[in-house]
Amino acid sequence: MRWLITGGCGFIGTGLVRALLAQGSERVRVVDNLTVGSRTALGEAGGFRELATDQIGPLDDDQPAGTVELGVGDSMDDGLALRICAGADVIVHLAANAGVAPSVEDPRGDCLTNVIGTLNYLEAARACQVKRFVFASSGAPIGECTPPIHEEMAPHPVSPYGASKLAGEGYCSAYFKTFGVETVALRFGNVYGPGSGHKQSVVAKFIAQALAGEALEIYGDGGQTRDFIFIDDLIEAIRLAATVPEIGGETFQIATNAETTVAELVDQLLAALAEAEVAGAEVRHGAPRLGDVRRNFSDTAKARERLGWTCRTALGDGLRRTVRDFLKNSG
Repeated sequence: MRWLITGGCGFIGTGLVRALLAQGSERVRVVDNLTVGSRTALGEAGGFRELATDQIGPLDDDQPAGTVELGVGDSMDDGLALRICAGADVIVHLAANAGVAPSVEDPRGDCLTNVIGTLNYLEAARACQVKRFVFASSGAPIGECTPPIHEEMAPHPVSPYGASKLAGEGYCSAYFKTFGVETVALRFGNVYGPGSGHKQSVVAKFIAQALAGEALEIYGDGGQTRDFIFIDDLIEAIRLAATVPEIGGETFQIATNAETTVAELVDQLLAALAEAEVAGAEVRHGAPRLGDVRRNFSDTAKARERLGWTCRTALGDGLRRTVRDFLKNSG
């Protein structure tokens, strides 16, 4: 298959690139504006050839199997989207303004990136007759609810980020029903794992704070719950969403089906740090964040039934692997 991955130099994107290259037969093209991801991260996932953005042609069989091309550019560039998607069998749209806090600080910027950027690549998929479009969403569109979150719940987003992801899901549904683009929306849980050293997500932030000798800062009382999913399990869900037949127009919760408080996460992380001989980390509590929901975890039955997917990595095991990766890359 020929894959186009937006945001492919980031944490999830490079994990997907690495998994696809391991198959040996896939052709991969990445587009990224490099504000968060980097050429270095992509290079660590596998060698790549950078394309001149004004000379990008179709992704075709002239590209050797098991190789990666990189185009540098922003999802707001609709002309680039049309050129770089030509010839792709599947688009995995990961490029986004990620997280609640940035969306609260800049709601307009969040909207432009997450809504217009998604629309640009849906339009490219339609124009280039791409067979499958996988959209990275989250549980944020649902907002405050009594979990577990499932696909039939009515959305009531709390944050601008949740609203922008809901808009992306809506456009995916519309492009499937109106234009026949086989869209699949995946609502990711809180993703963590090796390769997340540059992230500000909670697990990465806590490990970085511990290694720097700083206190682990919990927003609020630590009773808020999340569903923490290991990167390898998420990558397998993306691969299935791109290849399983007859799932166009569907949305899937991709998480662990387990509710974990942030305080419980910290307890397991401190144990993983102690095993790695990183001891003495303190914990402190700050003010709750605007836009954060109190409880969030997912019912993944639909993904199990329709995708044949289940989460396989226990939180403690995943945290130990993540800590080891941080330590390996810190020196």
